[in-house]
Amino acid sequence: MTTLDAIARPSGTFAMVAMDQRESLRHMFDTAGRGRPVDEVLIDFKVAVAEELAPSASAFLADRQFGFDRVRAAVPQTTGLILAVDALDQADGRPVEDTDLDLDALVGLPDQVDALKLLVIWRRDDRRDDRVALAARFIEAARERGVLSVLEPVVRAAPGETDFELDAAIREAARELSALHPDLYKAQVPMTGAGSEAEQRAASAALNECMTGPWVVLSQGVERDRFADAVRAACLEGASGFLAGRALWSDVVGADDVRGELRARSVDRLTALADVVDADARRWQDA
Repeated sequence: MTTLDAIARPSGTFAMVAMDQRESLRHMFDTAGRGRPVDEVLIDFKVAVAEELAPSASAFLADRQFGFDRVRAAVPQTTGLILAVDALDQADGRPVEDTDLDLDALVGLPDQVDALKLLVIWRRDDRRDDRVALAARFIEAARERGVLSVLEPVVRAAPGETDFELDAAIREAARELSALHPDLYKAQVPMTGAGSEAEQRAASAALNECMTGPWVVLSQGVERDRFADAVRAACLEGASGFLAGRALWSDVVGADDVRGELRARSVDRLTALADVVDADARRWQDA
């Protein structure tokens, strides 16, 4: 039976790299002044990130649409492999509006895949129950295939919602969706990483109270220079690590020497973050 050890560090914590961005990555190249690249440019970037960062990661998250076979080949056997199985409803250059299960991705999973990941856009709207059901179907689909489930809810205000408060919504989503018992829950950083250490720890502790099972944080919405402190605060209050992309490699998008910049910047960031989780995170077995 596969356990979270397949995507964890020997310490029982998680230092995982996300590289499943699709059209949002194309937009990142555009905003970096490189225009809108063809698919091969995106694939080459993903492969470079896999080759340079995956050896230092406990797991690597990839999508099937852009060069999965090449990315998979670049991930060493000692690093867990997570496959994104979310079909994204996303307008050009815009955030993801909604998701569904990518049924094609669930057919004939490669042996190397240890876990599946589903992004769920959580809102207080008339489709809330449908999204809970979607998350439950995803968890069961992973279980049926003998792999782990990583559930990633991202909260958004519903149309016309005037009293939306981000941290309250993150906690509410955690109470609702972690109770479905995914193997691992991937949460937004409380306060988007802002505030003092004491404030971050208090917000992380409040989120931990809402969790059923082990959880990690993602880096979306957090300033890159604040992510390490946010990870430390979350880990000190019950998180088991991180699954992050932009905090590690976003400033390398569009670089002339991608691999050189990954080695000079991103590898050190990943190593430092891994030291944080080894020192301060809760072992997944203790969650």
